[in-house]
Amino acid sequence: MSVRALVRRPGYRDLLVGQGVSALGDWMGTVAFMALALDLTGSPTAVGGILTLRLLPAALGGPLAARAAHRWDRRRTMLWMDGVRAGMIALVPLVRGLWWVYLWAFFLEVASLVFLPARDASIPDLVEERDLPLANGLVLGSSYGSIPLGAAAFALVAALPGADVANRPLALVFWVDAATFLVSFAFVARITQLAAPTRAPGAVEEAGRFREAFSIPLVRAVLPAAAAVALGLGALFSLGIVFVRDVLDATDVEFGWLIALFGVGAAVGLGALQRSATGDALARTRVGVACIGLVVAVFSLSPSLWGAYLGAAGFGASAAYSLAAGMSVIQARLDGQERVVAFAAFHVVMRVGLGLAAIGAGVAGDLAEAVDLPLLGRLEPSRLVLLSSGLLVLASSGLVREQQETA
Repeated sequence: MSVRALVRRPGYRDLLVGQGVSALGDWMGTVAFMALALDLTGSPTAVGGILTLRLLPAALGGPLAARAAHRWDRRRTMLWMDGVRAGMIALVPLVRGLWWVYLWAFFLEVASLVFLPARDASIPDLVEERDLPLANGLVLGSSYGSIPLGAAAFALVAALPGADVANRPLALVFWVDAATFLVSFAFVARITQLAAPTRAPGAVEEAGRFREAFSIPLVRAVLPAAAAVALGLGALFSLGIVFVRDVLDATDVEFGWLIALFGVGAAVGLGALQRSATGDALARTRVGVACIGLVVAVFSLSPSLWGAYLGAAGFGASAAYSLAAGMSVIQARLDGQERVVAFAAFHVVMRVGLGLAAIGAGVAGDLAEAVDLPLLGRLEPSRLVLLSSGLLVLASSGLVREQQETA
């Protein structure tokens, strides 16, 4: 099915549009959180605290997400979390205090972790099974492809004369962000195709438990792919800007082009997945993870900015390919509460992995020293850490394999 035909499906179109708008606001708000922390403290360490706070909610939010999905239907879960997030974001500018910023950054992440599994588990109810790879890819694109657009929207709104409403820094930015969640709420409310979950009395209490996801062989096969994508993305987020600016002498404009090429590559990867939609989805996921590792490793050795541009596009393609393929195999082979808790685990691994990888790569880059290796020559710390990350991801691709249960 073509993109045009897919987005004509009313329920899926409403979900996609709502997610596109709220994702744009969410990334705009993420930049605003970091900017506000820096404005309040003048400390880059305080800005790093925003990233650190994304780790703990993932550990708490996974079980909460599974429990919420067990008790509520998916549409209601998404509506509640959109409304709650709009209220949280609107409150941020009201108090000038770092503790206040951290508090709402924490709870906003928890609410997002409740929303995401319900969203992903709803897609198979809105499209045909053969269209899942493309449908997943479009949702992923709306979620992650809007990163540069969100940053641009932050800069635009923050530059408006009235952005600091009543001398409250970035108040207008946060309130625009809150409004995007209300837009998502309105579109999700239009989706009538999602039925409430049906449960026999006392029959599925165990299935709604978050830890049960890790006992499902298919989930254990897909999670290494999610972790590998997070590792590669976290390392690039943490060290990519250092690499292209300090090693390749790129300007801010050139770095902006590099970020944009992630999105271009993602579109290419989703197109490739759509053309190879037949066969073993888990094998396609494994191939995608291996490509991520190769791309990050080659990216780290790039002698020029043009090589880095190609690497950015290649990473976007392989990451989108892997994530969409992994999501599709969960949606196609799991049902009901198993599917919901599987996506809860998927997003927890992605978010914890992304934060840990970003922090770990940053620390490793600070501690490492340049080395001289045979054939490769001199590797600056950022090159060395990125190369190591790529090779680790490549090795982890062998873990994307379903293990059969033995009696």
